[in-house]
Amino acid sequence: MMMTTEVEPLLTTMAHELGTLMAERQIHAPALVGIHTGGVWVAQRLRQLLSLDTPLASLDISFYRDDFSRIGLQPQVRPTELPFNIDDRPIVLVDDVLYTGRTIRAALDELFDYGRPASVLLVALVDRGGRELPIQADVVGLRLALNPTQQIKLSGPKPLQLEIRDLHE
Repeated sequence: MMMTTEVEPLLTTMAHELGTLMAERQIHAPALVGIHTGGVWVAQRLRQLLSLDTPLASLDISFYRDDFSRIGLQPQVRPTELPFNIDDRPIVLVDDVLYTGRTIRAALDELFDYGRPASVLLVALVDRGGRELPIQADVVGLRLALNPTQQIKLSGPKPLQLEIRDLHE
């Protein structure tokens, strides 16, 4: 069974929640950092919805993964682009799917290799449970309880579409 979910309403809600959270924590002009590939697409849209004029950064965490030696280099390694200094700057780290927490751990490792941010807020379009590391998103668009045979795929960037499919089909 394949299910498609509309992403735009989720992004609108996420932008509102993120804006509220930033106001509560007095975060002004945060830098949005998307994790390739889906996290970059989500970050681009959130940046538009929040009317932020700060630059958008992108991380490719391929070399920071803790399973790199087991899975090898992914076929589409992209350069990390951080067009600003992250020292003492509030960062909003954006990913499409939060699952085990290992991708976020790798992204944090890479970010801290570039400097020491003032703070990091984590935003995920989908939290599918199944955490192996103690990582929790500050803003989530959709929470799902999926079994390991189900996969989530974000396609885009225009339009962004979320598909949930069972790998046994």
